[in-house]
Amino acid sequence: MITVTEVRDLLKKMEDPYLHKTLEETNGIVEIKINEEKKHVSVKVAIAKTGTSEQAQLQMNIVQTLKNAGAETVGLRFTQLSEKVIEMFRPKGMVDPGIWPNPDTHVIAIASGKGGVGKSTVSVNLAVSLARLGKKVGLIDADIYGFSVPDMMGISERPVVRGEKIIPVERFGVKVISMAFFVEENKPVIWRGPMLGKMLTSFFREVEWGDLDYLLLDLPPGTGDVALDVHQMLPSSKEIIVSTPHPTAAFVAARAGAMAIQTNHSIIGVIENMAYFESKTTGEKEYVFGRGGGEKLAEELNVPLLGKIPLDQPYWDEDEFAPSVYQIKHKIGKIYFNIAEKIIDLLEEKEEIRSPFENR
Repeated sequence: MITVTEVRDLLKKMEDPYLHKTLEETNGIVEIKINEEKKHVSVKVAIAKTGTSEQAQLQMNIVQTLKNAGAETVGLRFTQLSEKVIEMFRPKGMVDPGIWPNPDTHVIAIASGKGGVGKSTVSVNLAVSLARLGKKVGLIDADIYGFSVPDMMGISERPVVRGEKIIPVERFGVKVISMAFFVEENKPVIWRGPMLGKMLTSFFREVEWGDLDYLLLDLPPGTGDVALDVHQMLPSSKEIIVSTPHPTAAFVAARAGAMAIQTNHSIIGVIENMAYFESKTTGEKEYVFGRGGGEKLAEELNVPLLGKIPLDQPYWDEDEFAPSVYQIKHKIGKIYFNIAEKIIDLLEEKEEIRSPFENR
């Protein structure tokens, strides 16, 4: 009968399918038990990502290898490696291949501490601005209950299915997918967690995105169960926090920043929306929602304030109607364009982003 030492020798050379390190390197062989009378081997293995097709393939390899070595039956349990071990071995810049397989894509989540701060407007205009800068951009409306991106971008058509893939709708050079495309007549979504998780996973895996430079996600607002669930489903990504200038709004937004860190996301900056209103008659700025919230939040999170967006309407064009997209010549369109340039500089020129709580 095969021994514990022999089992360990057989398994230690196998690789974690996510980290591409051997189980010996990751200390992934947690437990081995042998029942000599029944010729049964029981093994517990820790890997970086459970519940994937890669895990199923590793399971088949382990079972077959142990049976070839003399075991009549094999009991196999999988558990997840600690975040510390995963971070130690994760290839630099790589996001979770179980959800998003292209490590060259910059995944950016747009979050807020509460609703009503213009997070979706920011998401849409950043995506459009990145496309104007020549980047290949995708946008996922991940605010499952409060989807609004298609309406904001003036999208009236729906995705089509080609083979086994959903073809996203393209508008202003941005590929878009949203729950709104799959709900009739703006009906409310009453799904619960598992169904929502399946839909969001489908947005990653079953949509024909092509090779993207940037994938932006408009997250649910706040720090409640829905927002937390979505954060945990997402690949490790960069995150931008949106707030208004009111100090209380900034205080609430800081909780969204804390959630980002706890779910393995790194914050690259803060955007202050509704920063002021500028009179077209006098040019005087009115700070309708107060002042200083964006700076305070950026300081709290130890990240840059990427920009301040004032209150103003986009120019509406009947030929290309999009009620929330600012044209490049609009003064706010120029601000978004400048923010998009800053994001590109941050992510494409710097090798790594500092933790928001580093050296504090």
